[in-house]
Amino acid sequence: MEAAEINYKLVDFYYTLLKNLSPDNKLELISRLSDSMKNKKKVKDDSWKALFGALILDQAADEFIDELKKDRNFTRKRAEI
Repeated sequence: MEAAEINYKLVDFYYTLLKNLSPDNKLELISRLSDSMKNKKKVKDDSWKALFGALILDQAADEFIDELKKDRNFTRKRAEI
């Protein structure tokens, strides 16, 4: 099944669903659809950036790294063989 055929079936489904609306409801629907097309701005999807959160520091990066290294605490014990 091609994409154009799927789109046609989808439009036909919605038409069948909406054809029994009152004239006022149809005009309201037309108005809302028209507004949604006029105001269609390209939405910038930055959701993936949240996965790589930026760290905002009030100190230099080198100082922060040194502090992290100093605060390390290794408590892992090796198993005796």
